[in-house]
Amino acid sequence: MNVNPRRLVSPLPPLSSKGPASAPMMPDSTLLERDRPASDKPMVRLRLIGQMEAWTLTAESILPTGRKTRALLAILALSAPRPVLRGKLAEMLWSRRPEEQARASLRQEIHRLLDALGPVGNHILAIHRDHLTLRPGTVWVDVEEVLRATPGKPAALCLLDGDLLEDLDGIDPAFDNWLAAERERLRDRARVLAEQLLREQLDPELAIPAAQQLLAIDRAHEGAWRALMRAYATRGERGMALQAYERCRAVLADLLDAHPSEETQRLAAEIRASVAGMRGQIAQQGRPDPRQPLRISGAIPSPERLAEPPTPPSETRPTVAPQANSGPRHGLRLGVLPMQANGAGLAEQDFAGTLAEEITAALARCRLLSLVPSASLARTASPSRDEVAIGRSFGLDYLLDGTLQRSGERLRVSLRLLDLRAGTEIVWAERFDRETPDLFGLQDEIAAAVAARMEPAIIGIEAERALIRPISEKSALDLVRRATAALLRPDRAQFDHAQHLLDQAMVLEPELSAAHSWAALRHLCSIAQGWAADPDAAGAEAIRLGERAVMLDPQDARALTIAGHARATQQHRLQEAMVLHERALTLNPNLALAWGFSAVAQAYAGHHDEAWRRAEQAHALAPLDPLGFLADASRATVALLRHEHDSAIRIGRELGQVQPGWAEGCRAMLAALGHAGPPSEMAQTRARLLAIVPESSVLAIIERHPFQRDEDRAHFAAGLRRAGLPD
Repeated sequence: MNVNPRRLVSPLPPLSSKGPASAPMMPDSTLLERDRPASDKPMVRLRLIGQMEAWTLTAESILPTGRKTRALLAILALSAPRPVLRGKLAEMLWSRRPEEQARASLRQEIHRLLDALGPVGNHILAIHRDHLTLRPGTVWVDVEEVLRATPGKPAALCLLDGDLLEDLDGIDPAFDNWLAAERERLRDRARVLAEQLLREQLDPELAIPAAQQLLAIDRAHEGAWRALMRAYATRGERGMALQAYERCRAVLADLLDAHPSEETQRLAAEIRASVAGMRGQIAQQGRPDPRQPLRISGAIPSPERLAEPPTPPSETRPTVAPQANSGPRHGLRLGVLPMQANGAGLAEQDFAGTLAEEITAALARCRLLSLVPSASLARTASPSRDEVAIGRSFGLDYLLDGTLQRSGERLRVSLRLLDLRAGTEIVWAERFDRETPDLFGLQDEIAAAVAARMEPAIIGIEAERALIRPISEKSALDLVRRATAALLRPDRAQFDHAQHLLDQAMVLEPELSAAHSWAALRHLCSIAQGWAADPDAAGAEAIRLGERAVMLDPQDARALTIAGHARATQQHRLQEAMVLHERALTLNPNLALAWGFSAVAQAYAGHHDEAWRRAEQAHALAPLDPLGFLADASRATVALLRHEHDSAIRIGRELGQVQPGWAEGCRAMLAALGHAGPPSEMAQTRARLLAIVPESSVLAIIERHPFQRDEDRAHFAAGLRRAGLPD
């Protein structure tokens, strides 16, 4: 199943959000549980779809750390309220061991499970001599909600945003067989319901989310792809309809090595005939309004064709033919091979496998990437580790591989990222040398660093690839990638060009969240640089685009933190900004941009120590991030407010060497120099700031910064005045 960004969560926090901002998000069950008896009060929420999670009602994670322990809990949850015999559990989890050893291992796992469940363990888990069971009504399980869904109450289908227990593959052959059957049972039930819901939708506004929901369950469902194409075409959004066809073509090639059926190809030909003049109309209209979809005249599929129900699965089998894996995808497909640990002991070999799983889990939080389970790659990879063959088997764009070596108490992990579309070219590499007293901590550290550093590297690679593609062949995503390349360097001409590209992307695909979030960031940067002709109007547009991006994809951490930064800097609503930043970090704790922007909000609110911790985390996660100048500017500002002027000056100097044209870092450095810097450097920095923003003044700068404490505002202003900046 594909990731469905529209989960049962509010896309933006309410203005009066209360409670700890960092509390983990859980599915909103108000729509799912309101018809239950009052006596049914679950004590634990258990998520089995996607990566396994377990929370108490006070938002305390009680997920066991061991994979076998998690598997034991999952078996009991999916079997409830029926008890599961101990012998059956032992056979499912230790099928290769003698019965007595398997039962002994089961007893140990039961103790571990009780320890993990903590104070609620004895309340939800009933342990008997010959069987185990979860007590009825004590655990909310997402799978139960999906299986309980009906056409009248289909809300639980939104919980299907991944495969069942996708992080528990490879535990034991018997468990894998059981898990495959459970996945098929869940998928079949959800597919039947989603097909029925799609057949009932005659309005294209309702047919689009219904088709997307069915495709989240079955990516190769051609009936759903056709319904999506018809709905977009009926709304006049031909570019979206043709992109849906290209995605359909790519999915069928990836999953089934097949072409779309003749019916699907005919529908695409009809839509393509009506969109032939699209680019000419864009040129005639001049710069388009990104808030409105482009409407093209000409014949479109009729509403009657839109209302045509999807063909049943038995009739949607495509024509199988050899075909290269081509065509655009929503996310770049990446796999992580288990590290090679030749000659190492069992502990290192286990570490190599679990490290690959942890890196996969960390990278899965990046909206840019679509991850293949590491366990699946491990089962397919031969001893020769043929990267080309592995990439072809799984339709990969990138493959992460590496080696593990031990020398005494030190462990060296060397990683390399291969671009499989460029002949296995190594496009990124990193080496970690660490002492090894805590292997679990080392896994977390490496996985976080890889996720934080690899994403910006891939963004740069894809931006370069988009630059060389002919403009006539560029998709909306290509335009966004090309605009991203322009935004990596603060240059006014490049920023204006980036806006033009993003406007076109939003016309071609109005529901592309990334186009809106990058456009919002572009407006914020232009305001900071003093390039916006009307800063207030640009600020309002940044807020609108940021909120639109979050509405389109509430699970996009980058969109959330950009929307939060817009609220903080343009509306001075710091509490709302901090809620958005925390939500972004919950979704992707390895996103350096979110750490940097949240540091700014904390600093403006007067929480200087917390702001410094976050700013340092942003720098540590991705020291070479092309967008790192945004986070480094926040580090300089935080150091200034902490009265650590030497640190602020040092950070400003480092930033000036990388991005001398970035005004925000220059302002913080100038204020710090006013308090403690040499006059010569003070004059040089003042001249550099005035060259970037000639109208810079103390009052203009202070009014744009939402300081909550008068002493912070006064300290910043005093430094600027002492540095010679006019009032």
